[in-house]
Amino acid sequence: MIPVTIFAGRKLAVVGAGLSGLATARALLEGGADAVVWDDKEAGRAQAAEAGLPVGDLTSADFKSFAALVLAPGIPLTHPEPHWSVKKARAAGIEVIGDVELFFRQRDISGASCKVIAITGTNGKSTTTALTAHLLEAAGRDVALGGNIGNAVLDLAPFAPGRTYVLELSSYQIDLTPTLKPDAAALLNITPDHLDRHGSLEGYASVKARIFAQLGTGATAVIGVDDAPCRAIAGTLEGPYAVKRIAVGHAVENGVWAADATLIEMEGGHEVGRADLAGIGSLRGAHNWQNAATAYALARSQGVGADALQAGLRSFGGLAHRMEQVARAGKILFVNDSKATNADAAGKALGSFDDIYWIVGGVPKDGGLQGLEPFYPRVARAYLIGEAAEAFAGQLGDAVPHVACGTLDRAVDQAAEDASRSGADEPVVLLSPACASFDQYANFAKRGDAFRELVLQRQGVASVAV
Repeated sequence: MIPVTIFAGRKLAVVGAGLSGLATARALLEGGADAVVWDDKEAGRAQAAEAGLPVGDLTSADFKSFAALVLAPGIPLTHPEPHWSVKKARAAGIEVIGDVELFFRQRDISGASCKVIAITGTNGKSTTTALTAHLLEAAGRDVALGGNIGNAVLDLAPFAPGRTYVLELSSYQIDLTPTLKPDAAALLNITPDHLDRHGSLEGYASVKARIFAQLGTGATAVIGVDDAPCRAIAGTLEGPYAVKRIAVGHAVENGVWAADATLIEMEGGHEVGRADLAGIGSLRGAHNWQNAATAYALARSQGVGADALQAGLRSFGGLAHRMEQVARAGKILFVNDSKATNADAAGKALGSFDDIYWIVGGVPKDGGLQGLEPFYPRVARAYLIGEAAEAFAGQLGDAVPHVACGTLDRAVDQAAEDASRSGADEPVVLLSPACASFDQYANFAKRGDAFRELVLQRQGVASVAV
């Protein structure tokens, strides 16, 4: 835990009793503040009380008695309209901040010579954050990983000289962090997402861009330039910091670009380093090349040598449920991509393999499988599960052979049997549902865990070691 002492002796309202809210309350109390916790859901309030935290009804509280409102990132700050607690805080003239803001303010007064790397983007930020932390650890650095991935920021190890904090930040977290000032920051990409919480794509992009707003001398900005919003932001980056551009399929003058499973590091238009991604299953596909290029640039900004980075890339096991290589049975590879809850995400996986036995379905998103048509020639057969089965059968039509399986266990059995008869060098049984899981599983992780368990209990299957 990082005790937050900056509000010692003062009263604060903490709204939202999820992981970050509970960590915030504990850190404030440990630092001497008087924190009062509230959650609109009874289950959240019960969870806070069970954790021994002071729960109070903030709906009737006088917000002028609080020094600040610490808001959980999942609670609306501005759109579609401010949460009632935000309205009360603004009427009382107190600031509205998040746990990441407490983290940065506490670091400022800690005096510890530690570094912070902050990573955001619409897609790929979890993999990139985990990979960046892994590359630094593999090079012998003291690393703490958290934020929107793993531990809440205030549950991380206390500030200490030589420690590097690698943080994944969502747009919600950035919006609540006015003094966000990392030592290196990355913005991977921007596609339409969370527009209900930011009003428009322009509003969403402007929040993401704030990750660079306060970079200081000696810092590094790493930005993908393969989409129009990020290219526009990249054109505005100017300050006492280095700017490294990231691209896939086309060269950059300063930064890292990727092609044919190779990372090429550029400086002043000249190649200064390379790393090979060929054969690294956890970094397969062009979208993972972007992730790897970003992590490479961030690690290089912290002085990690190219040789150490190559070794670190090869030892990266990847994240569960994100093109996770689960097992092999002879030449068949089983891949868990349960995190692919929409067509765009599923397309990343479909584009990474050639002979695919595709398990797809669940609760469909708007458009269903629309946009995946270019990947259909890679699919040997599709196995339809969940609520979407009938609709997806209609979308696939004659373009992809398919069978309605209904449940995941039947789909795994049928796909594995069909893949065993394939003449391809590496037939792939791929769970990439392009759907939410809620018809059959509580979340994508539960669905992915079920897939992994079904695969590993099959005869002749060997877990893929990482």
